Amino acid sequence: MADRIASDHPSVQTVRSTCTETATGVQLELPADERDAFTADEVVRIVLDGDELFARIERALVDDTLIVTGIYETPSLAREPSGGTDRLVEWADDHSIDPGSSVLVDIVEPDYLYGLREPGATAYYDAYEPPSESLSSIAEDLDE
Repeated sequence: MADRIASDHPSVQTVRSTCTETATGVQLELPADERDAFTADEVVRIVLDGDELFARIERALVDDTLIVTGIYETPSLAREPSGGTDRLVEWADDHSIDPGSSVLVDIVEPDYLYGLREPGATAYYDAYEPPSESLSSIAEDLDE
């Protein structure tokens, strides 16, 4: 069974990101000076209001900033989002997060599990160990 952990727990690192507008919705920009806390070009789990979803953290085209362009129901949709519903847009609307606003990114398990929350809110996460590399590669193969 997974342990429940609060966003203000000492083991959870929090990074302030910025919500920015795109042609199709919104994205999150993670500051360049925090890039060591994230793995670029990998699919990770992101918790939105208790739902565990998937996103791909990507490098921005113009600088060292990392971006999250969308959050999706499955790892395969996070890799190739065409036809998928971007839950980040819905979440930002539900929480009145406008472009230019801050969004807190909680690092629950580095390179594996993250959570989003609006500033001032507390979130709770199910914390558990990520699968071993061999299990991860098998799951990726099955997912494709």
